[in-house]
Amino acid sequence: MELTYLLNSGFMIRDEKILLVIDDYDDPSGAVDAAYDRDDYDRLYVLVTHAHFDHFGTHIRAYAPKVTRYLFSSDIKHTKRVKIFPSNKITYIKRYSNWQDDLLKVTTFDSTDVGISFLVEFPSGKKIFHAGDFNWWHWTDDTRENLELAEKIFKRQLKKMDGLDADVAFFPVDGRLGVSQEMGAIEFVQRVNLKHFVAMHRVDYPLWEPSPLFVKMSKELPTWAPVTPGEKLIV
Repeated sequence: MELTYLLNSGFMIRDEKILLVIDDYDDPSGAVDAAYDRDDYDRLYVLVTHAHFDHFGTHIRAYAPKVTRYLFSSDIKHTKRVKIFPSNKITYIKRYSNWQDDLLKVTTFDSTDVGISFLVEFPSGKKIFHAGDFNWWHWTDDTRENLELAEKIFKRQLKKMDGLDADVAFFPVDGRLGVSQEMGAIEFVQRVNLKHFVAMHRVDYPLWEPSPLFVKMSKELPTWAPVTPGEKLIV
């Protein structure tokens, strides 16, 4: 698979003749435009985990002529922005549900913010997990009650992912959380079976260097923390 970083939590994944574009709210390098124009793919799927501005950009409407399916979290259905999209190409997906066509299979999970997280299985058998805004949002300046609630919600949702298998997982390691930025990631990598971990939701923050604790708990799992739009990784 070829992974291309777009911005924030946005990525383009190519697996053989399938293009998967996730949470493309902005694409400064023009990676998706270039791939779209090359037209060297059989299917193009565009997935959006939720309606937050830094995950859902209306410019993806321009890809509609060649899009096989827009897969949108159900909260997007209630936004004004979605009205510009061709309704016949949209499928709204809820948490804890499944969607598939003759090639792609999507299994959804909940988030600890808005929308969904999901596991995608390609015809080749490869799997990717995208967390959306699912994370342990431990804001160090928050109240004790809110911190305890955030931990409870995160761990309750994480338990439902026990044993999940994926070749690649995209997960927030948000610099705004400061010393707590790895907390969710450390818990996550211990509960699932991964081959590669990709840090996301890090706009305007420097390169993430996994801490010794993360390296230990992840059993030296290969990691990628893209900073510059257009960066690529082959896995």
